Amino acid sequence: MHKVRVLNNISEKGLVKFSAEKYTLAEDMANPDALLLRSHKMAAQDISESLVAVGRAGAGVNNIPVEEMTEKGVVVFNTPGANANAVKELVLAGLLLSRRGIIGGIEYVNSLSEHEDKAELNKLVEASKKKYKGSELKGKTLGVLGLGAIGSMVAEMALQMDMTVLGYDPALSVEAAWRLSSQVKKMDNMQSLFARSDVITLHVPALESTRGLVNAEVLSGFKDGAVLLNFSREEIVNNEDVLAALESGKLSQYISDFPTPGMIGKAGVVATPHLGASTAEAEENCAVMVAEQIIDFLEHGNIRNSVNFPAVSLERTQGYRIALVNKNVPRILGSVLSILADKNINVIDMLNKSRDNVAYNLIDVETSPSDDLIDAIRTIDGVVNVRTFNESP
Repeated sequence: MHKVRVLNNISEKGLVKFSAEKYTLAEDMANPDALLLRSHKMAAQDISESLVAVGRAGAGVNNIPVEEMTEKGVVVFNTPGANANAVKELVLAGLLLSRRGIIGGIEYVNSLSEHEDKAELNKLVEASKKKYKGSELKGKTLGVLGLGAIGSMVAEMALQMDMTVLGYDPALSVEAAWRLSSQVKKMDNMQSLFARSDVITLHVPALESTRGLVNAEVLSGFKDGAVLLNFSREEIVNNEDVLAALESGKLSQYISDFPTPGMIGKAGVVATPHLGASTAEAEENCAVMVAEQIIDFLEHGNIRNSVNFPAVSLERTQGYRIALVNKNVPRILGSVLSILADKNINVIDMLNKSRDNVAYNLIDVETSPSDDLIDAIRTIDGVVNVRTFNESP
């Protein structure tokens, strides 16, 4: 029986994936095999010796000590793309807010609540609407920084609105490149993207290399009066530099999903309360996706969408399975295979992959691994943890 601790309100559509015959789920339990969470910030008391997996129902993992998890051999999963459509639609709202006097117009109309004469009200509205005149998105240039699951969807949406779309992503994967429309004009660098765009939308992860990416130096290369949209991560933008750019007119608006002290209520700043993935559909998609990934890992050792381990998937056909986490150094796998050979255990199939300083192995064998065998593997210098799986169904 696998034990899964649920640390946040995870959609029931995901939780029902865990069968009662194989899994125990609870908000509070000792020695869980896996944690399921959304925004919960992991603390020391959440990390037990039994833990082998952490599942984040969402894309960001800033609330998880990923480096520590890697050292302990704990696989951290996320759900890239599961909430992409929800974020894309909010970006559309940001685009519309940036060009039309929607917020000011609504506030003005709400101020007219005491007017009961319809003719007088209509006269006031008609006389004042010119204050909130905007411009159309059609024909404007959108610069998309980051062309992953969300960025590519935003680019496609903008093309359908007859915008010119520029894109830049230094880490564009082959899969993402195939997904991207040929109408998106790829820029050679970030500076050329910003210099040519009327509106810039950010879709890059929060990494050490992207922290404070949009700063005074970068902003100086923007078009005068450009609009900046940030529905990605708060840390990517230097808030003080953005405020200075708004005051100087280099930026006309900053529309963000991350309210921060010192920014709220400032001229040109529009902030939503972290609504990017806050739809029923996105929460369900994330919950289902992370549940399926955790189940596949706990029952078969396969890894999909991990932020700290390589993707490893080996179909189970027969025999028993050993899953091995080790430091990515020479001779460990050879030592494991030598132990298997010494004990006359035949290997049916195997898969070995590495990522940075960690390696992961799936080894299918004909006979059930004994406790002595697993203990012998654990004693190999550099082995982090070992799990076994019953005979293939």
